[in-house]
Amino acid sequence: MQARGAVRHFRSPEGGTFTLAACLLLAAGIAAAATAPEIAAKVDQRYNHLQTLQADFTETYRGAGVSRSESGVLWLKRPGKMLWDYREPRPKVFVTDGKSAWFYVPGERQARKAPVKQLDDLRSPLRYLLGKTKLEKELAGLSLAPDVSPEAPGNIVLRGVPKGMEDRVSSVLLEVTPGGEIARMLVNEVDGSSTEYRFGNQRANQPIADQSFRFSPPTGVEVIDAEDLTP
Repeated sequence: MQARGAVRHFRSPEGGTFTLAACLLLAAGIAAAATAPEIAAKVDQRYNHLQTLQADFTETYRGAGVSRSESGVLWLKRPGKMLWDYREPRPKVFVTDGKSAWFYVPGERQARKAPVKQLDDLRSPLRYLLGKTKLEKELAGLSLAPDVSPEAPGNIVLRGVPKGMEDRVSSVLLEVTPGGEIARMLVNEVDGSSTEYRFGNQRANQPIADQSFRFSPPTGVEVIDAEDLTP
């Protein structure tokens, strides 16, 4: 029986031996050799053929001495439809049908609305995730982020800036799994605040009606035109 903690050796086809540690170093080297365009292409391949995507999410904001965390379920549907169904600690909804976007907290007397083309919202770039748009086209200066440790072993972190949001966002970090899933997105703003999104239990091509992405204000709720629908 091999002693615990001993180095295991394997016989190579040529008759030599190599250690388990060497295998791990080789695997790490292969992962490190991946380029940002290759990883972005894997993300594109993972999502572009999907019609819908459902995922659990946790959103954490930090800034100006404030920290808050919320969670719920995210729905995406081609083309450009998006629904953030916040459930904890209180219900609220952020939804777009591809043309108009809405933010509403049940029970409040106002609902905010913005045209998608004018929307300045940290969540809005995700509406392009399903479709033919390439990740490299959405994030300027897309590159590896070797200085940032991934949350899960084997994942790789990318860095870039959402195009059209350079005056607000200093960088976005995307943590990508070996299968091309976006597991985490960290948005760093120029004012020093940050918003982190974690995605889990991603489910592809679950049925959801287009009506779910349309919002009708309840009776008596005032509609306010806005450019930023951030909670």
